[in-house]
Amino acid sequence: MAIPISAVGTFLLMTLFGRNINVVSLAGMSFAIGLVVDNSIVVFENIFRHREMGKSRAQAAYDGTVEVWGAVLSSTLTTIAVFLPVVFVEQEAGQLFRDIAIAISSAVGLSLIVSITVIPSLSSKILTKTKERPSKPHRLSVYRWAALFTNGVAAFVYWICGRVSTRLAVVVVMTGLAIGMAWSLMPKTEYLPEGNREMLFGILLPPPGYNLEELGHIAETIEAKVLPLIEDDGHAGTAEELGLPPVKNFFYVAWGQQVFMGIISKVQERTRELLPYVYGVLQKIPGMIAIVQQPSLFSGDIGAGRSVDIEIKGPDLPRLIELGQRIFGQVSGILPGAQIRPIPSLDLGNPEMRLIPNRDRLSRLGMTTTDLGRTVDALVDGATASNYRIAGEEIDLIVKGHESRAGRIQDLEGLLIQTPAGKKVTLGSLAEIRLTEGPTQINHIGSERSITIQVIPPREVALESAMEMVRDQVVAPLKGQGELGQLYRIDVSGTADDLTRTRRALQWNLLLAIVISYLLMSALFENFFYPFVIMFSVPLAAAGGFLGLFLVNAFIARQALDVITMLGFVILIGIVVNNAILIVHQALNNIRDGGMAAREAIRESVRSRIRPIYMSSVTSLLALVPLVVSPGAGSEFYRGLGSVVLGGLLVSTVFTVFLVPSLFSLVLDAFAGVKRVVHGLAK
Repeated sequence: MAIPISAVGTFLLMTLFGRNINVVSLAGMSFAIGLVVDNSIVVFENIFRHREMGKSRAQAAYDGTVEVWGAVLSSTLTTIAVFLPVVFVEQEAGQLFRDIAIAISSAVGLSLIVSITVIPSLSSKILTKTKERPSKPHRLSVYRWAALFTNGVAAFVYWICGRVSTRLAVVVVMTGLAIGMAWSLMPKTEYLPEGNREMLFGILLPPPGYNLEELGHIAETIEAKVLPLIEDDGHAGTAEELGLPPVKNFFYVAWGQQVFMGIISKVQERTRELLPYVYGVLQKIPGMIAIVQQPSLFSGDIGAGRSVDIEIKGPDLPRLIELGQRIFGQVSGILPGAQIRPIPSLDLGNPEMRLIPNRDRLSRLGMTTTDLGRTVDALVDGATASNYRIAGEEIDLIVKGHESRAGRIQDLEGLLIQTPAGKKVTLGSLAEIRLTEGPTQINHIGSERSITIQVIPPREVALESAMEMVRDQVVAPLKGQGELGQLYRIDVSGTADDLTRTRRALQWNLLLAIVISYLLMSALFENFFYPFVIMFSVPLAAAGGFLGLFLVNAFIARQALDVITMLGFVILIGIVVNNAILIVHQALNNIRDGGMAAREAIRESVRSRIRPIYMSSVTSLLALVPLVVSPGAGSEFYRGLGSVVLGGLLVSTVFTVFLVPSLFSLVLDAFAGVKRVVHGLAK
């Protein structure tokens, strides 16, 4: 009952918050499906336990709900509270986080209402009388093995709590191993998942001076390699022989000194398999710098979804080009397999015709340099004279000289220029015409001349690793040699810069989530030490999260630690404390209401709460399994998040029942010792 009520209510709340249904919000709903039953399981299991004591249905429903009300409220509020800092993360990652945060928070909040209203109401009406269990159950019965497991764990916890050294050893060893495992398994980070679009984009940077005819020959060379991959009558023999997916479309565009091409795969999930083949084809073209990428869902620019941009700034363009060439070569050496693209280029060898006006001659003819420039522009390239509208569309009127008069370089000197007085003179008599070399484009960043070296690392190298290698092995040596200073600077930006900012924001949000959870539990328990015990389950969850991510990479598919996957550790903080809350809350009830000693109260708390802990954890884990193991479009967005939550919840569930009772027993003994000292001093 909790699942449909919470799910439908979540869709309504998302509408109120202005969010829509997309692959990210649906992933949040999928996570929530396993979580919304947790509160209902805890409440119903406790009602069932009170019913087993012989109470009436109504009394069992009331007593069972009231007894765990504080625990389910604490666990729900901590789960919701950890998302509060996440909502304020900026940029693309923040937009994605909001969808997941709103979906999970809404579902879990509604599940609390269901657990204390729907579950007790139905239990008081339909919960039948429990059957008497046999005094000597069959050795193969489920109840026998469940009882042996529960009693065995409770007895082991009771034995641990009997010695201070044993309890200290459990706390130190488990916490130390958890921190060490998390530290050793922590991979380098990425920014956002790129997605799996069906298109490959390519950029070719030809050597200076290539004309359109030569670029056309290059197009024919590429076409000869790509066209055999296109299906003919439903069959693509070449693609099958090479083990590649068939190609649906192919295009090639060349203008000026730039070439842009694209290939659309017929099988979207296998598009990336075409990338090495296409890149190999383009690399065989002499003199070309080739970039081939599958565009990211979060950016339309080539490489913008996963790149390290090395921005070289300074006043002298030749000096910038010289630095860019050195950096280009160094990056090629330290990152083999990386695709490296200079923006705009690393040469000054592009041929250009430069006109140097004869100002004396122009003034005698009544012309200015501006007049000469506009006239030459019209004769050679065409100039906009006016415009007119037709059918609501504005069309430019272009004045242009006949192409036959300026088809060759040597024709420029003989171009006839009409003066304001009506005379006709040649261009060569008005200006000196030189054939020189120069850049086709000069970029500026912050009013400074700049050249950018865009580095797209290979998929097996994490973006953080590539960024560190560039900074340590390329930029740092240049600074150490004194080649950079006030005039010339190098900044590392691009997606790597976005990753750094988002990761720092998430680190603070993670810390803030821990503080919020601790303070919230302190207010609910009216004690600062009990929440401290509960928070010791977080290191176990972190170790399990990194272990889950490691196993996914080893056995299922490559999954980077991107910023969406990092969100899984924030979610874990709100989830894994739930089991510890149940144990501590029930132990306090046993001490306060049952008058038990601390050691006995902890043992009975574990015995009575191990069933709802494992029931709720198993449902959450099984609900996460499809998100982790199922392939398909969009799986890269939630597989990492699911693996972190699944691994963290599994490890925390297994070991929390030993770690938390051990530490809680030490805290209770410390309280008792302090009371004895205070009582002795009072006497």
